Amino acid sequence: MTTTAAHREAHGAARPETRRGTPVRRLTVLYDAACPLCVHLRHWLLRQRQLVPLDLVPAGSQRAAELFPDLDHAATLREITVIGDRGQVYTASAAWIVCLWALAEHRPRAHWLATPAGQPLARAAVLAASKWREALKGPGGGDGDCSDGHCEVPGTPG
Repeated sequence: MTTTAAHREAHGAARPETRRGTPVRRLTVLYDAACPLCVHLRHWLLRQRQLVPLDLVPAGSQRAAELFPDLDHAATLREITVIGDRGQVYTASAAWIVCLWALAEHRPRAHWLATPAGQPLARAAVLAASKWREALKGPGGGDGDCSDGHCEVPGTPG
């Protein structure tokens, strides 16, 4: 493995390659099916033209456990996790970047987000999404009132 590839693998950068340099051919995105933001992003990903096919599987589901028996499934419910077809695991901002990398229109943006200049923005976006999810769950940590499929914007009156 080249030094650059080793650095990317160690730091979760999103130029997906295996140890032998073989490119990723398929990605599985584990998303929180109880999170309205995550479900919205799932639908958005499915509407995009994909250069690398994305399989979207609910995190913590029986299907996820069958596909990835050695994965910490509780952690996948707290943080987006993307698994490459050769066993690569991407989390947090690297997971978001690799999702963009798989999309035709967003691959150049993903390459930029994986650079030292772009990584702070990627981390900030993941932090903002995490805060949004927490706000949607409400003070008791529940799922909020999204029973009709539409959730209120956090901080706005009923």
